[in-house]
Amino acid sequence: MTAISNSRVLVTGAASGIGRGLCLALAARGAHVLGVDRDQAGLDSLAREIGDAFEGHLCDLSDVNDIERLGADLQDRGEPVDVLINNAGVVGGRYLEQSDPDSIERTFRVNALAPIHLTRVMLPSMLARDSGHIVTVASAAGIVGTARLVDYSASKWAAMGFDEALRLELKHRGSRIRTTVVCPFFVNTGMFDGVQTRWRWLLPILDPDRVIRRIVRAIERDRARLIMPWLVYTAWPARLLPVGLFDRLMSLLGITRSMDAFRGRSRSEQENTLKDADDNRGAGP
Repeated sequence: MTAISNSRVLVTGAASGIGRGLCLALAARGAHVLGVDRDQAGLDSLAREIGDAFEGHLCDLSDVNDIERLGADLQDRGEPVDVLINNAGVVGGRYLEQSDPDSIERTFRVNALAPIHLTRVMLPSMLARDSGHIVTVASAAGIVGTARLVDYSASKWAAMGFDEALRLELKHRGSRIRTTVVCPFFVNTGMFDGVQTRWRWLLPILDPDRVIRRIVRAIERDRARLIMPWLVYTAWPARLLPVGLFDRLMSLLGITRSMDAFRGRSRSEQENTLKDADDNRGAGP
């Protein structure tokens, strides 16, 4: 069992959405939370709300050099991380030919490469102590792809592959470090505003507070995999069907049309967040 109380937990994407909720929930359980984001204003808001149990770290997770800097800063302070939660994510929500190269590259750098690089720089101290827990927040889109999520789905498939290979590698080395992969359906945080579900009783848009509670519980219980809702588990046996039947089933469930009315966070909101973060780069935690 992973003890959260008195542990040091690092959460990426801490300034909003699931990341912010995780910071609040973990601090309430007695953890010292290290929030990582490129939104200084959001980190400052969390610091005011949580108090001494929180420290914010400004970091652009799309920049491997910034990740290396963060790891070096924490190592120099001699305060190892007990639980690493790779939560940060970005989504474009466009058809593939409408997606610009920079957007696709950023999706992969944040969703797929950042968890690998951040884990790489945090892992040595965990291995030295033979203790730790690494959480990767992937997505149901990493299990079943859909329209207007081609690059996002591909990046989340990569995140799932990372978790699986890391878990097996740690077991191969006889390590007691635990891993958890989280694959939720769409969560009502604003990131996926406008998404639709055809059968709400089968595939509901998830309540963020419930998702946060279940993630914390999965960490405490050392669950290797958390998938929400239960219907997403059926994707694996469904792949035994011929491809045409599998595609028809996904269409029947409404998955292939779920992004048709996608809006996401408003463009002005995204631009203001990025501008504020860029203005504060180098300001320190």
